[in-house]
Amino acid sequence: MVQVRGRGNAPEIAGILKSEVVNSGLSCELVESVERAGVYVLVFEKYYMRNSSRASLTVVVSSSGDVVTVDAIGSGGGQGALFSFSWGAEENFAQTVADILEPHSFR
Repeated sequence: MVQVRGRGNAPEIAGILKSEVVNSGLSCELVESVERAGVYVLVFEKYYMRNSSRASLTVVVSSSGDVVTVDAIGSGGGQGALFSFSWGAEENFAQTVADILEPHSFR
């Protein structure tokens, strides 16, 4: 899980993430998004060739005044039916959000 905060407005930050996360990889797509009472939930999926699996990324964008909080939770990305062995794809996918928002002064 990755959490970053910065100044701005939630709709603008959600828009940046919708665009930039999809552009972060050839096999990345926005699966679904929803907005309720100023809280944005974005769900992405990405295929990782290195371990032949898909990882999911759930991003929640919320604000209190002009402080925007972004929580990114990666899941999947592992291999194995009985024992899931992860190559770190889900952590890598979640870190993408922090990397995208860093130039916007999110820490």
